[in-house]
Amino acid sequence: MATRNYLWTSDTRRSIKPEIDYSSPGLAVMEIERLLFTGRVINSHADEVWPRLYIGDYDSAENRSELTVRGFSHIVNCAHSTRRGGPDFYKGMNITYMGIEAHDSPAYDMSVNFNKAANFIHKALNGRGKVLVHCHVGVSRSATVVLAYLMLKHNMTLVDAITTVKEGRGIIPNRGFLRQLIDLQIQLYGKHSH
Repeated sequence: MATRNYLWTSDTRRSIKPEIDYSSPGLAVMEIERLLFTGRVINSHADEVWPRLYIGDYDSAENRSELTVRGFSHIVNCAHSTRRGGPDFYKGMNITYMGIEAHDSPAYDMSVNFNKAANFIHKALNGRGKVLVHCHVGVSRSATVVLAYLMLKHNMTLVDAITTVKEGRGIIPNRGFLRQLIDLQIQLYGKHSH
């Protein structure tokens, strides 16, 4: 019988945690998707997924009064374009803006933004800021950036990052982004990590 790619073990932080064999990227993507599909549904336009770190949609980023009430100090727009939003939209609001012109396409290389976005988020949170990372729907591009942040700055595995984020918001990065996160997992922890 072939080695199983998906095992369940107990974890002190969470009741159960899957172990994924990253040596087979195609199977790893399917197993990560299975983990994602057991997540929470989206309950609001923006949800806290880590202390002072939120994932949201375009509506959350364009509601100036709600941004002020919630006290956001930093915004990462993972769907930046010249047509909507942008730094000019936030003038006078004391919000620091970062735009990533990313396409929600499996062929788009989101990984080129991982370090820059992670550094921006980390600096904001270390300065006691409150960060909204958003895209159009708030489940793929923005989620991918937040998962990479947790992996790069908090030494989480991909599974731990997904489990952490899913506690606050349902997410479904596209398959291309999942492959890039798996590549980051392998780069950080090797092919036989958990």
